[in-house]
Amino acid sequence: MTDDSQRFTSMYDECRQRVWAYVVSRAGRQVADEVVSETFAIAWRRLDDVPEPALPWLLGVARNVLRDNIRAEVRRDALGAELRSWTEGDVAEQVTERLSVLRALTELPEDDREVLILTAWQGLSPRAAAHGAARQPDTAGAYWHTVSVSRNLFTAADADYTVVNREQNEGWTPSATGGEQWSRTRSLGAEPATPEDEAAWKQAGSPAEIPVTVPGKRGAKLTLSTEPGDAQDGHAPLVDGDKVFWLGRNVTMKDLRGLPSDPAGLKAWLLRSYEGHGTESSSDPMSSDAWLFAVTVGLFTDMPITPQVRGAAFQMLADLKTIKVVRDVTDAEGRTGTAVAIEERVKANATAKDDGGILQTRLIFDETTGQALARESVVVRPGGLQAAFAPGTVWNSEAVLEAGWTDGKPAA
Repeated sequence: MTDDSQRFTSMYDECRQRVWAYVVSRAGRQVADEVVSETFAIAWRRLDDVPEPALPWLLGVARNVLRDNIRAEVRRDALGAELRSWTEGDVAEQVTERLSVLRALTELPEDDREVLILTAWQGLSPRAAAHGAARQPDTAGAYWHTVSVSRNLFTAADADYTVVNREQNEGWTPSATGGEQWSRTRSLGAEPATPEDEAAWKQAGSPAEIPVTVPGKRGAKLTLSTEPGDAQDGHAPLVDGDKVFWLGRNVTMKDLRGLPSDPAGLKAWLLRSYEGHGTESSSDPMSSDAWLFAVTVGLFTDMPITPQVRGAAFQMLADLKTIKVVRDVTDAEGRTGTAVAIEERVKANATAKDDGGILQTRLIFDETTGQALARESVVVRPGGLQAAFAPGTVWNSEAVLEAGWTDGKPAA
């Protein structure tokens, strides 16, 4: 038997029962065998990455396998089967106790909840549990997978109504160097933005193809379809073989894992890439606060960062003088959260002579989990590219539907 085989066999014999018990405590017996098998398959493929002791790492992988593969309906069915299987003792008392514990757990932040489960139910020491929870974003999959829906407003070119064009974007970014990034884009179709717009659209004959005006393109027109389109897949090698995201500059997964976890350190790290202009053009002046906000939004919505870095980033933004916090904001998916927001003057282009308008960019997040929900641009004062829209209009947005690690890439 090779050294790798011997190590894996020893690890399997030592840890399998603990991993199985962990999965049962989260999702029930019906899915435990499948999840445990997949967990150890990942461990075999990534044996060189498995630390000692292996159990915290394995539990982190099992947790993410559950997230990736087990749907809520399956979990409910499994829990029901587990409750029905209890035949010893006072069943009512056991159910009441278990549900009380589960309700209490749901009120905790996700990482605190995970550490408590690992210590109280799986017998790990607090140090080992915290170590396992902290490592989860870095050890749970071959690809960082995100799903988002973008929405952009347009005015109809030949009628008096506004439409919102919707597009779903999916991405797979490899954790290993030398791989490829994959993407999948699919139009979800255009639709009238408000009930009033829908009435005007119907009065115009409910066209399936809608010519719209493209802001800033000197009257250029674009035709949008109300029907969903086919998915368009693409893939490309990583820049320089290891660059995965843009964070003021191109960064690697190693860079992301090494980000400072204190607000001052993170701010200093990011500002090393600030050169006085915007993120899209060197001819577009931008304040350091606005630049930090623009860059940090991408950090939340697109990238795998630790809870510690996420907390530092929120604190960094909240400490900026030009940032304000807005509570009870509802995103385009109907989810309510808290937003950090910044306002900027905008023009149609850098040489425009008009005073332009004011646009608020806001990042909406779930305070309970710290996870990003959406990025939105809201018209405060019409002008520039937003001249046709009333104050309070969400001009464009991107809602984050999923973000997590997976071992599967898109099917061809």
